[in-house]
Amino acid sequence: MQKDKELHTTDNYSESGFVFAPFDSTEKSILLPEKDCTQHILEVDSELKFNFVTNSNLETPLVVDKKSHIDLLKKGVSQIKDGKLDKVVLSRKEEHEVGDMSPLDLFKQLYSRYKNAMVYCWYHPMVGLWLGATPELLFKVEGRQLTTISLAGTQTINNLNQIKWTNKELEEQKIVTDYITNQIQDYTSNINVSETETVRAGDLLHLKTRIKSSINKDTRLNDIIRALHPTPAVCGFPKEASKAFITQNENYKRAYYTGFLGELNLKQIQNRNSNRRNVENNAYSSIKNISNFYVNLRCMQIKQGKALIYVGGGITKDSEPEKEWDETVNKTKTIVNVLK
Repeated sequence: MQKDKELHTTDNYSESGFVFAPFDSTEKSILLPEKDCTQHILEVDSELKFNFVTNSNLETPLVVDKKSHIDLLKKGVSQIKDGKLDKVVLSRKEEHEVGDMSPLDLFKQLYSRYKNAMVYCWYHPMVGLWLGATPELLFKVEGRQLTTISLAGTQTINNLNQIKWTNKELEEQKIVTDYITNQIQDYTSNINVSETETVRAGDLLHLKTRIKSSINKDTRLNDIIRALHPTPAVCGFPKEASKAFITQNENYKRAYYTGFLGELNLKQIQNRNSNRRNVENNAYSSIKNISNFYVNLRCMQIKQGKALIYVGGGITKDSEPEKEWDETVNKTKTIVNVLK
């Protein structure tokens, strides 16, 4: 909790605290400085009951919104087939009534529903109120070790014993993985890429690859952020061409959707020996800098009693606009249900 309402920003990420960064990497990130904050514990019942509403009771996005988004998707596919892009991530937003639920009630419902996500409720009086449950780590730094993940491809859970991924989804995942490994080559060494696995986020499945490496001595945290953000998982490839297409064609400003958020340069004491009784070895403990950033997905902004829900999907040459629309509808279901 920040002690006052002053708006702090950062563009070099040398401070300590909690950062909330926009999609547009040319804009400054919001910083809650560690030195100006107090920390509190919020207890959440992990067995909180969640009444899932059937699809028939959900609000359906307006037909005009569907047509507009499908037209955008068709334009994106056309750009890819013309050789101007390899992939582009296109998004939209939906507006829903919040009702009488408080932000903490919404947070607790998200926490209960998304067991394997970074769930957050973030507010600053000069910026606004955002909530989300993101399954995607941008990257983690522990001392000199860098961990990042490639997360792409989406399908709903039908039968966990018979999961099949299409070429479109596998290609989308490969683009993100190759991009990350190429981008960090100048800043790290000993790059290790794991096997790709299927992971669950709410009622959806994704493809995930973990990438670990050692950070070079002359590399700054800001170098890694500039190299990775935004990744092809939320922007596209090539990055600048995709970003330009998004800015010119989505017809709304993403703001902090597909930006990132998390802990910045916090200190963690690392003991040489895990046995606390070994006083001699514990005297040689070290202090590590920890940064832990998540991509701001599955999120909503609360504004004037309305919830603006942001959702998107990766487009490749094999994308079918109607199916891509259905994917965005599936992605919003959990958060929309929380509002009900």
